Amino acid sequence: MTKVVILAGGLGTRLAEETELKPKPMIEIGGKPILWHIMKSCAHYGVKEFFVALGYKGEMIKHYFCDYHNMSSDMTIDLARDQVKKRKSVAEKWTVHLIDTGQDTLTGGRVKRLEPWLKNETFMVTYGDGVADIDIRALIKFHQLHGCIGTVTAVRPPSRFGGIVLEGDRVLEFTEKPQIGEGWINGGFMMFEPAVFQYLKDDHSILETDVLERLAKDRQLVAYRHNRFWQCMDNLRDKHLLERLWQEGKTPWKVW
Repeated sequence: MTKVVILAGGLGTRLAEETELKPKPMIEIGGKPILWHIMKSCAHYGVKEFFVALGYKGEMIKHYFCDYHNMSSDMTIDLARDQVKKRKSVAEKWTVHLIDTGQDTLTGGRVKRLEPWLKNETFMVTYGDGVADIDIRALIKFHQLHGCIGTVTAVRPPSRFGGIVLEGDRVLEFTEKPQIGEGWINGGFMMFEPAVFQYLKDDHSILETDVLERLAKDRQLVAYRHNRFWQCMDNLRDKHLLERLWQEGKTPWKVW
Protein backbone atom coordinates (compact mmCIF):
# COMPACT_ATOMS: atom_id res chain seq x y z
CA MET A 1 0.00 0.00 0.00
CA THR A 2 1.11 3.57 -0.68
CA LYS A 3 3.34 5.26 1.87
CA VAL A 4 2.69 8.84 2.96
CA VAL A 5 5.24 11.60 3.56
CA ILE A 6 3.99 14.35 5.87
CA LEU A 7 6.03 17.55 5.80
CA ALA A 8 6.22 18.56 9.46
CA GLY A 9 9.41 20.57 9.81
CA GLY A 10 8.50 24.19 9.04
CA LEU A 11 8.53 27.10 11.47
CA GLY A 12 4.86 28.06 11.09
CA THR A 13 5.66 31.76 11.52
CA ARG A 14 2.09 32.93 10.83
CA LEU A 15 0.97 30.94 13.88
CA ALA A 16 3.72 32.27 16.11
CA GLU A 17 1.39 32.48 19.11
CA GLU A 18 1.16 28.68 19.03
CA THR A 19 4.40 27.64 17.33
CA GLU A 20 6.67 29.33 19.85
CA LEU A 21 5.94 26.31 22.05
CA LYS A 22 5.27 23.49 19.59
CA PRO A 23 5.67 22.61 15.91
CA LYS A 24 2.71 23.50 13.73
CA PRO A 25 1.56 19.89 13.14
CA MET A 26 1.17 19.49 16.91
CA ILE A 27 -1.36 22.33 17.24
CA GLU A 28 -4.52 20.70 18.50
CA ILE A 29 -8.00 20.56 17.02
CA GLY A 30 -10.50 18.90 19.33
CA GLY A 31 -7.76 17.85 21.72
CA LYS A 32 -5.72 16.05 19.03
CA PRO A 33 -2.81 17.39 16.92
CA ILE A 34 -3.79 18.29 13.36
CA LEU A 35 -1.11 15.76 12.37
CA TRP A 36 -3.26 13.04 13.98
CA HIS A 37 -6.33 14.20 12.04
CA ILE A 38 -4.42 13.95 8.75
CA MET A 39 -3.17 10.46 9.60
CA LYS A 40 -6.62 9.27 10.70
CA SER A 41 -8.08 10.38 7.37
CA CYS A 42 -5.39 8.55 5.41
CA ALA A 43 -5.70 5.41 7.54
CA HIS A 44 -9.44 5.28 6.87
CA TYR A 45 -8.58 4.51 3.25
CA GLY A 46 -6.04 1.86 4.19
CA VAL A 47 -2.93 4.06 3.95
CA LYS A 48 -1.23 3.40 7.29
CA GLU A 49 2.52 3.81 6.83
CA PHE A 50 3.79 7.33 7.41
CA PHE A 51 7.11 9.11 7.04
CA VAL A 52 6.96 12.28 9.14
CA ALA A 53 9.67 14.68 7.92
CA LEU A 54 10.77 16.44 11.11
CA GLY A 55 12.54 19.75 11.59
CA TYR A 56 11.56 22.56 13.94
CA LYS A 57 10.83 21.15 17.41
CA GLY A 58 10.69 17.66 15.96
CA GLU A 59 11.46 16.16 19.35
CA MET A 60 7.91 17.06 20.45
CA ILE A 61 6.47 14.89 17.68
CA LYS A 62 8.79 12.07 18.72
CA HIS A 63 7.65 12.36 22.34
CA TYR A 64 4.00 12.32 21.24
CA PHE A 65 4.31 9.04 19.37
CA CYS A 66 6.62 7.42 21.93
CA ASP A 67 4.00 8.10 24.60
CA TYR A 68 1.00 7.43 22.35
CA HIS A 69 0.33 3.90 23.53
CA ASN A 70 0.48 4.78 27.22
CA MET A 71 -1.55 7.95 26.85
CA SER A 72 -4.25 6.07 24.92
CA SER A 73 -4.59 3.29 27.52
CA ASP A 74 -6.35 2.87 30.85
CA MET A 75 -3.91 1.76 33.52
CA THR A 76 -3.49 0.91 37.17
CA ILE A 77 -0.35 2.16 38.91
CA ASP A 78 0.84 0.46 42.10
CA LEU A 79 3.10 3.13 43.54
CA ALA A 80 4.40 0.92 46.39
CA ARG A 81 5.52 -1.85 44.02
CA ASP A 82 6.39 0.51 41.17
CA GLN A 83 4.19 -1.47 38.81
CA VAL A 84 2.03 -0.34 35.94
CA LYS A 85 -0.75 -2.52 34.52
CA LYS A 86 -2.53 -1.50 31.36
CA ARG A 87 -6.24 -2.22 31.62
CA LYS A 88 -7.46 -1.11 28.23
CA SER A 89 -5.16 -0.47 25.32
CA VAL A 90 -6.28 1.65 22.39
CA ALA A 91 -3.73 2.22 19.66
CA GLU A 92 -3.83 3.00 15.97
CA LYS A 93 -2.58 0.32 13.61
CA TRP A 94 -0.07 2.64 12.01
CA THR A 95 3.63 2.43 11.23
CA VAL A 96 5.17 5.84 11.83
CA HIS A 97 8.71 6.67 10.74
CA LEU A 98 9.95 9.85 12.42
CA ILE A 99 12.83 11.16 10.32
CA ASP A 100 14.89 14.24 11.17
CA THR A 101 15.20 16.12 7.87
CA GLY A 102 16.99 19.19 9.22
CA GLN A 103 16.07 22.48 10.84
CA ASP A 104 16.45 24.67 7.75
CA THR A 105 15.72 22.19 4.97
CA LEU A 106 13.15 23.33 2.40
CA THR A 107 10.11 21.31 1.33
CA GLY A 108 11.74 19.51 -1.60
CA GLY A 109 14.88 18.88 0.40
CA ARG A 110 12.87 17.08 3.07
CA VAL A 111 11.44 14.75 0.44
CA LYS A 112 14.92 14.26 -1.04
CA ARG A 113 16.26 13.10 2.35
CA LEU A 114 13.66 10.31 2.32
CA GLU A 115 14.81 8.91 -1.02
CA PRO A 116 16.46 5.79 0.52
CA TRP A 117 13.05 4.68 1.83
CA LEU A 118 10.93 5.69 -1.17
CA LYS A 119 13.05 5.30 -4.29
CA ASN A 120 11.40 2.08 -5.47
CA GLU A 121 7.68 2.83 -5.23
CA THR A 122 4.83 5.29 -5.70
CA PHE A 123 4.28 7.51 -2.65
CA MET A 124 2.15 10.39 -1.44
CA VAL A 125 3.29 13.72 0.00
CA THR A 126 1.17 16.16 1.97
CA TYR A 127 1.60 19.07 4.32
CA GLY A 128 1.21 18.75 8.09
CA ASP A 129 -1.30 21.57 8.41
CA GLY A 130 -4.34 20.83 6.24
CA VAL A 131 -7.40 18.59 6.42
CA ALA A 132 -9.87 17.51 3.75
CA ASP A 133 -12.44 14.84 2.93
CA ILE A 134 -10.40 13.57 -0.02
CA ASP A 135 -11.00 9.98 -1.07
CA ILE A 136 -7.38 8.78 -0.96
CA ARG A 137 -8.18 5.56 -2.81
CA ALA A 138 -9.71 7.54 -5.68
CA LEU A 139 -6.65 9.83 -5.74
CA ILE A 140 -4.29 6.86 -5.98
CA LYS A 141 -6.36 5.30 -8.78
CA PHE A 142 -6.43 8.62 -10.67
CA HIS A 143 -2.65 8.88 -10.43
CA GLN A 144 -2.15 5.31 -11.64
CA LEU A 145 -4.49 5.76 -14.61
CA HIS A 146 -2.70 8.87 -15.90
CA GLY A 147 0.81 7.44 -15.80
CA CYS A 148 2.60 10.72 -15.02
CA ILE A 149 5.41 11.31 -12.53
CA GLY A 150 3.24 13.52 -10.35
CA THR A 151 -0.35 14.26 -9.39
CA VAL A 152 -1.40 17.30 -7.38
CA THR A 153 -4.77 17.61 -5.66
CA ALA A 154 -6.36 20.84 -6.87
CA VAL A 155 -8.80 22.48 -4.46
CA ARG A 156 -10.78 25.68 -4.34
CA PRO A 157 -9.91 27.72 -1.24
CA PRO A 158 -12.70 28.68 1.15
CA SER A 159 -14.00 32.20 0.71
CA ARG A 160 -12.66 34.70 3.21
CA PHE A 161 -16.15 36.12 3.59
CA GLY A 162 -19.60 34.74 4.16
CA GLY A 163 -22.05 34.66 1.25
CA ILE A 164 -25.62 35.77 0.78
CA VAL A 165 -28.19 33.70 -1.11
CA LEU A 166 -30.65 35.97 -2.92
CA GLU A 167 -33.96 35.49 -4.67
CA GLY A 168 -34.44 38.65 -6.62
CA ASP A 169 -33.95 41.37 -4.03
CA ARG A 170 -34.94 39.15 -1.13
CA VAL A 171 -32.31 37.62 1.14
CA LEU A 172 -33.01 33.92 1.59
CA GLU A 173 -30.08 32.96 3.79
CA PHE A 174 -26.50 33.62 4.74
CA THR A 175 -23.85 31.05 3.91
CA GLU A 176 -20.79 30.66 6.08
CA LYS A 177 -17.58 31.11 4.09
CA PRO A 178 -18.50 28.72 1.29
CA GLN A 179 -16.09 26.91 -0.97
CA ILE A 180 -16.29 28.96 -4.17
CA GLY A 181 -14.62 29.34 -7.52
CA GLU A 182 -11.71 31.53 -6.54
CA GLY A 183 -9.36 29.49 -8.71
CA TRP A 184 -7.68 26.14 -8.19
CA ILE A 185 -4.72 25.90 -5.80
CA ASN A 186 -2.40 23.12 -4.63
CA GLY A 187 -4.13 21.48 -1.68
CA GLY A 188 -1.37 19.02 -0.88
CA PHE A 189 -2.12 15.28 -1.08
CA MET A 190 0.30 14.79 -3.98
CA MET A 191 1.26 11.50 -5.59
CA PHE A 192 4.73 10.86 -7.02
CA GLU A 193 6.66 8.18 -8.85
CA PRO A 194 10.31 7.57 -7.83
CA ALA A 195 11.40 9.49 -10.95
CA VAL A 196 10.55 12.66 -9.02
CA PHE A 197 13.88 12.38 -7.20
CA GLN A 198 15.58 13.40 -10.46
CA TYR A 199 14.05 16.84 -9.90
CA LEU A 200 15.44 17.18 -6.38
CA LYS A 201 19.06 18.08 -5.67
CA ASP A 202 19.66 18.95 -2.03
CA ASP A 203 18.26 20.59 1.12
CA HIS A 204 17.59 23.81 -0.80
CA SER A 205 15.19 22.20 -3.26
CA ILE A 206 11.66 23.58 -3.13
CA LEU A 207 8.86 21.12 -3.83
CA GLU A 208 6.54 23.72 -5.32
CA THR A 209 9.00 25.22 -7.84
CA ASP A 210 11.75 22.66 -8.39
CA VAL A 211 9.29 19.80 -8.70
CA LEU A 212 5.71 20.85 -9.46
CA GLU A 213 6.50 23.69 -11.87
CA ARG A 214 9.14 21.67 -13.71
CA LEU A 215 6.92 18.61 -13.91
CA ALA A 216 4.20 20.81 -15.42
CA LYS A 217 6.63 22.11 -18.06
CA ASP A 218 7.62 18.52 -18.84
CA ARG A 219 3.93 17.54 -19.11
CA GLN A 220 4.44 15.06 -16.29
CA LEU A 221 1.93 16.56 -13.81
CA VAL A 222 -1.83 16.04 -13.65
CA ALA A 223 -4.43 17.50 -11.29
CA TYR A 224 -6.98 15.57 -9.29
CA ARG A 225 -9.85 18.01 -8.75
CA HIS A 226 -11.38 17.97 -5.28
CA ASN A 227 -14.57 20.03 -5.03
CA ARG A 228 -15.56 19.21 -1.48
CA PHE A 229 -14.12 20.25 1.89
CA TRP A 230 -10.54 21.41 2.25
CA GLN A 231 -9.06 23.71 4.88
CA CYS A 232 -5.49 24.59 5.73
CA MET A 233 -4.39 25.91 9.11
CA ASP A 234 -2.31 28.83 7.95
CA ASN A 235 -3.07 31.29 10.77
CA LEU A 236 -5.01 31.67 14.01
CA ARG A 237 -8.25 32.43 12.18
CA ASP A 238 -8.00 29.09 10.38
CA LYS A 239 -7.17 27.31 13.63
CA HIS A 240 -10.19 28.83 15.39
CA LEU A 241 -12.43 27.89 12.44
CA LEU A 242 -11.35 24.25 12.54
CA GLU A 243 -11.77 24.12 16.31
CA ARG A 244 -15.27 25.58 16.08
CA LEU A 245 -16.27 23.13 13.36
CA TRP A 246 -15.03 20.28 15.56
CA GLN A 247 -16.94 21.51 18.61
CA GLU A 248 -20.12 21.91 16.55
CA GLY A 249 -19.77 18.46 15.01
CA LYS A 250 -19.39 19.94 11.52
CA THR A 251 -16.28 17.99 10.55
CA PRO A 252 -16.32 16.93 6.89
CA TRP A 253 -12.74 15.69 7.17
CA LYS A 254 -13.71 13.20 9.87
CA VAL A 255 -14.24 10.34 7.44
CA TRP A 256 -13.27 7.63 9.95
